[in-house]
Amino acid sequence: MAPRTMKITIGFAAAILLAGVGVAEVCTTQSQMTSADRSALASAALGLAVKVQANDVSGLRAATGTEYAKDFAGIGNVVGSTAAQVKGGTPSVEQVYLLDASQLKRGADGSVPDAQFFCSLNKSTAETDFLIPGLVPGRYGFAIVDVPNGSSPWRLSFLLRQEQGQWEMAGFYPKALTAAGHDGLWYWTQARTMTTQKQPWDAWLYYVEAENLLLPTNFIQSSHLEKLKAEASAAAPPQLSDGVSPEAPLVVKGANGVEYHFTGLGVDDSLAKDKIDVIAHLKVEQIGDAAAAQKRNADAMAALLTAYPEMRKPFHGVWMFAEAPGQNTFATEQAMSDIR
Repeated sequence: MAPRTMKITIGFAAAILLAGVGVAEVCTTQSQMTSADRSALASAALGLAVKVQANDVSGLRAATGTEYAKDFAGIGNVVGSTAAQVKGGTPSVEQVYLLDASQLKRGADGSVPDAQFFCSLNKSTAETDFLIPGLVPGRYGFAIVDVPNGSSPWRLSFLLRQEQGQWEMAGFYPKALTAAGHDGLWYWTQARTMTTQKQPWDAWLYYVEAENLLLPTNFIQSSHLEKLKAEASAAAPPQLSDGVSPEAPLVVKGANGVEYHFTGLGVDDSLAKDKIDVIAHLKVEQIGDAAAAQKRNADAMAALLTAYPEMRKPFHGVWMFAEAPGQNTFATEQAMSDIR
């Protein structure tokens, strides 16, 4: 599993108000759609999930819309890595949405527009929103399929496009529902506790993990997750309040006054330990030889934990990604007990 990382940015509203997004398209939730539409979407999604479980890449490609099947290599690789994680579980459709973008208009130059859908849940103020970039005009569906698999449940989400009355795959978004044996709500609860215990760095990173697990895919937002984001923003340490980026890094001084410039922080569960890991991205001018790069990564880890020692307890270790312009990233990982 690739390490999950999240640049430090507080808030989501700006992303919703992207330039070029017009009037929202039409969303119909499963409680509001006809039984025929609901059954057709659920059946198509379930069939795709079964193909994923079987690692049936050719079958999935055949079930994918022509426009999206042109370059299938990337999806094929994702299917292969996902199949082993969901083998043996019994998939069930958890949620479906009908997304009507048939009135979208291409640009004068033929460019594909962004589409935005507001989905009110059960006629309440609760809402799930979709902001899908570069969407070809048409009728779409989004389906979430849960696959319980012992202590490692997964979620398979599909974007579907209707072609000649048939639902075909237009996007595939798999993800684990737990990390280090815990789900997103557990990390959210722990983050709240850490906030009350004045552990802002731990709390913020646990909020990051909670969002990683609860968010089906990056083009979805909901009232529920907006609440999580608001809590994370309020709990964030002052050093993170304005965001951290390559242009405005988090600067930490290490031994002998050496400065380390961190351009991003995140969390990772790829080692499948009893605790998740911290991810840190380190900006450097040159990677250098392997021995020197490894020592610099280790020194940067020590500097980060010396500055913010609270991170030692709730995390297994630290992944350090040294990044220099035009050079391959140099990544190392160490357990907390080995970082000095």
